[in-house]
Amino acid sequence: MPKSSKVTQREHSNEHVTESVADLLALEAPMDYKSSQMSMNMAGGGPPPIGKQPDISPDLEDGRPAWNSKLEYILAQVGFSVGLGNVWRFPYLCQKNGGGAYLVPYFILLLLIGIPLFFLELAVGQRIRRGSIGVWNYVYPRLGGIGVSSLMVCGFVGLYYNVIIGWSIFYFFQSFQYPLPWSECPIRRNGSQATVVEPECEKSSATTYFWYRETLNITSTIADSGGLNWRMTLSLLGAWIIVCLAVIKGIQSSGKVMYFSSLFPYVVLFCFLVRGMFLKGAVDGIAHMFTPKLEIMLEPQVWREAATQVFFALGLGFGGVIAFSSYNKRDNNCHFDAVLVSVINFLTSILATLVVFAVLGFKANVLNEKCIVENAEKILDLLNSNVLSHDLIPPHVNFSHLTSSDYAEMYEVIKIVKEDSFSQLGLEQCLLEDELNKAVQGTGLAFIAFTEAMTHFPASPFWSVMFFFMLINLGLGSMIGTMTGITTPILDTFKIRKEILTVACCIVAFLCGLLFVQRSGNYFVTMFDDYSAGLPLTIVVVLENVSVAWIYGTKRFMQDLEDMLGFKPYRLYFYLWKYVSPVCLIILIAATVVEMSISPPGYNAWVQDLATERFQSYPPWALVMCFALIILAMLPLPLVFIARHFNWLPDGSNKLSVSYRKSLTKDTSNLEDETRFILGKNPSEAPSPMPSHRAYLGPGSTSPVELITNSTSISGYGSGYQTNPAPPKSES
Repeated sequence: MPKSSKVTQREHSNEHVTESVADLLALEAPMDYKSSQMSMNMAGGGPPPIGKQPDISPDLEDGRPAWNSKLEYILAQVGFSVGLGNVWRFPYLCQKNGGGAYLVPYFILLLLIGIPLFFLELAVGQRIRRGSIGVWNYVYPRLGGIGVSSLMVCGFVGLYYNVIIGWSIFYFFQSFQYPLPWSECPIRRNGSQATVVEPECEKSSATTYFWYRETLNITSTIADSGGLNWRMTLSLLGAWIIVCLAVIKGIQSSGKVMYFSSLFPYVVLFCFLVRGMFLKGAVDGIAHMFTPKLEIMLEPQVWREAATQVFFALGLGFGGVIAFSSYNKRDNNCHFDAVLVSVINFLTSILATLVVFAVLGFKANVLNEKCIVENAEKILDLLNSNVLSHDLIPPHVNFSHLTSSDYAEMYEVIKIVKEDSFSQLGLEQCLLEDELNKAVQGTGLAFIAFTEAMTHFPASPFWSVMFFFMLINLGLGSMIGTMTGITTPILDTFKIRKEILTVACCIVAFLCGLLFVQRSGNYFVTMFDDYSAGLPLTIVVVLENVSVAWIYGTKRFMQDLEDMLGFKPYRLYFYLWKYVSPVCLIILIAATVVEMSISPPGYNAWVQDLATERFQSYPPWALVMCFALIILAMLPLPLVFIARHFNWLPDGSNKLSVSYRKSLTKDTSNLEDETRFILGKNPSEAPSPMPSHRAYLGPGSTSPVELITNSTSISGYGSGYQTNPAPPKSES
């Protein structure tokens, strides 16, 4: 900074400074970001006392669009947080980790880290009115890389997430036929014109064959790309066109889409629940689901997976939450929004779990009956060939109406009598419990298990159309939030037309997404899902929490919330933000690193000859790609920190929102007039009215006059100007 600049002259001057904030903002020399903090109302040396905010229409003041209604905003947040994971991840974790007992650690962690961090992101986005990059530049410029990392993770996730929507689109259009194309194995002719069942389908199942061969046409290794799958390429193109049309006008277009995409999945889930409760075996599935296994609840793995699910279910760290809240009015009750959306998300997971296990209970019952029929035929063949004696069959057993209890009794008798040669008989026990314990998640649940269950529904095409249309809408809601998390910070940084940016992003994303629609594309989807988001996103949220709670200060943040909301948040949030949440997140990071180091990096490859999945390790180039995803996502954090530390990168302090500049200038100008009157500099001028309450002034601050005359510190978001304090007066 030149020594002749106004700021330098004032720093070496003992004169009292009473200039308005408008004068300071007009300085040509850049502010020193080293003293900057979030400064919603303050800076490191103490804030200017700001009273009631003037009635400003933010969207008119700074050109920032606003939500048309509160309902539109809530539906957008619900649509972003409630996604495919609620339908195919939460039920799997619930079954795997103790049934109903899993809900206890999940709910506890939702209260300890989910709602507080969700509330934190909503608050900073709403107050600063910027996307993820702008928000964290203003909070603490050296950690401005948080926003860039969030944007990169959003990009990685959006690439493969839209591929899943493309798969759903393909199944959606395939559902408009009867019977459903995955209900039976295809028949092919051999050289002698005889018809045989497709061997790959016969060894697996009709739905499994349709998924791996007809849909993905998958290769046996990740190294064999197999070229583009043209049907999946067209489906992916359709998915990106839908997303582009939904977000091309920003929240003005996506808000309208949310009315349908957020509400329609609930209609389908309730329809499936009502229909599922009338299916045979549905009650067995739900009872199995919620039977608590309390001994499992105390295992560390259960808590780690519950924390991870809470973390991703709410969309923390992606930037979409911050971007959506940045279009709110500054006095919106974001605490109510945080609790409401979190509760809706939790209840949606419970509803989806009921639906999934009602349907899977029906499927397990059908497969169990099929197993009993097949093994009963084996027993009849053994009786007719005199391998088994008719005396082994209980007299009340009727083979034409064989119940599961009759078969279980007959099975146990044969097993005891034929103990030595029982294994050679090839009989299966056919327990319903075994079918219910076959846990499936992700694509295995949606495109294999659930589709198989729907083939047994009356009017199966209708239910299939409804199910995959629901998946498309669930995915679309999350993709709108993801795209908003990408475009909002870019639009805040570079003033370009949102339509051009949106179209450009979708075109680039489609071209990059061609990696996932090769015949080996499913393996890359698994890779990105495992490595691109988990660890980087957890680190991003830890730094968000630390930058607000420790660098900026929890007390100051609580005061800002009181000024913004009009009431003081619960004191519990102070301890959750400052101590509980950071500790929980650091433990989660450590557990994730340990899990990654213990588990060998690899993927489940589909072996066509065996018609089954087999675990394979990643080749060296794929391992490099895995760790490159993690490094690329986290690289902005140290780069921005170093660049800002050595002043190689501007801190963005001149990018205050227009509405914030005007409100800050007006409030501080009123305070300046009041100070001049008290000091007698302009006795003929009437003082401005005092604000109703003052913001937190920091330790040692006693009055607005002393603040300005002795130790002035005036700051915007991420910028501060502080004069040398006057020598302290002696108390004598």
